[in-house]
Amino acid sequence: SQMAAALLNNKCGEFFEAHSAGLEPGAINPLAAEALRELGIDISNNRTQRVFDVWKSGQIFQFVITVCSEAEAEGCPVFPGVTTRLHWPFDDPSKFTGTHEERLERTRRVRDQIRTRINAFCDEQCVAGKA
Repeated sequence: SQMAAALLNNKCGEFFEAHSAGLEPGAINPLAAEALRELGIDISNNRTQRVFDVWKSGQIFQFVITVCSEAEAEGCPVFPGVTTRLHWPFDDPSKFTGTHEERLERTRRVRDQIRTRINAFCDEQCVAGKA
């Protein structure tokens, strides 16, 4: 999730470097970009990448956090060296229907849910001394 990576880097980027990758990457979702811009976070120049390209890069990750459905998460590769894999399912804004304003409002709700989860995660990791 581009939103999750941007929110994590914004909240505790001094401790973590978040990357976003999908099974089938595409363009940055304009609704996600708009919802984050409201918080002063610009992802309009971000690029998408395939999770398998990240996996093949050989990077070592302390955490891998999936935000897709359980079924989609099963298609993700196992990353070498990962000490913790977390699954935080959120609705996918690219699948929302309705008017622009209705889809944006639903995207804002997802953004806020992700932000709440990220804030708790960062607070927990920093307090635990893991970050």
